[in-house]
Amino acid sequence: MDTVLLAAYVRVKARGESSFVELGCATGAVSLMLALRFSENFRILGLEIQPELEELAQRNRVESGLGSRVFFRRMDLREHRALPVGSFDGLVVNPPYEEEGRGRRSPKSVLSIARQGVCCSLADVFGAASWLLKNKGRFFAIFSAGRMTEFLVSMSSRGIEPKRLRLVHPREGKKAGLFLAEGMKGGRPGLTVEPPLFVYGAGNDHTPELLKAYELEGLRCP
Repeated sequence: MDTVLLAAYVRVKARGESSFVELGCATGAVSLMLALRFSENFRILGLEIQPELEELAQRNRVESGLGSRVFFRRMDLREHRALPVGSFDGLVVNPPYEEEGRGRRSPKSVLSIARQGVCCSLADVFGAASWLLKNKGRFFAIFSAGRMTEFLVSMSSRGIEPKRLRLVHPREGKKAGLFLAEGMKGGRPGLTVEPPLFVYGAGNDHTPELLKAYELEGLRCP
């Protein structure tokens, strides 16, 4: 669900070409969904450090038929300066939710890297984003609500101004588990906090708003 919500939250400019980069793309799902959502003028490069996941992403790229607009590269995002500064109009990322050194590390490296910040801290994410985004470039992420303060402070400290925020709750009356965020590099202060998104409504049915994330139009933007 995290992957779908992130892809559904992204916006691109209405006209002209849009070049995006995804940090830690894993098997390429977000990049591929964005290419499906947007026009022929949309291009995205996914970066992935783990060889086995990058190989799966390449296979998915070929099988999807989107190979002319989606590209993947095996790369550690901490080596972002290997790419030209200010290369992209937008950036998407689903960072590891758990901070390195907290809790028990998964014995499977593929899980500990993806979930526990072994190779990627928030400082690493925003350092890469600040380098790779053009001025006024857009940043999109989904992250753990319990670390929202740390996330937003780190974001702002690297010159990426928070612009939109939406909390994701399991259902009404339950605390948020995730949040979606949009920022702008070099943007002016001014944050819009959108209405919360509830995963479940009455009973165990998914809410209409959540189901919108699974459509090509994505989530509504107030």
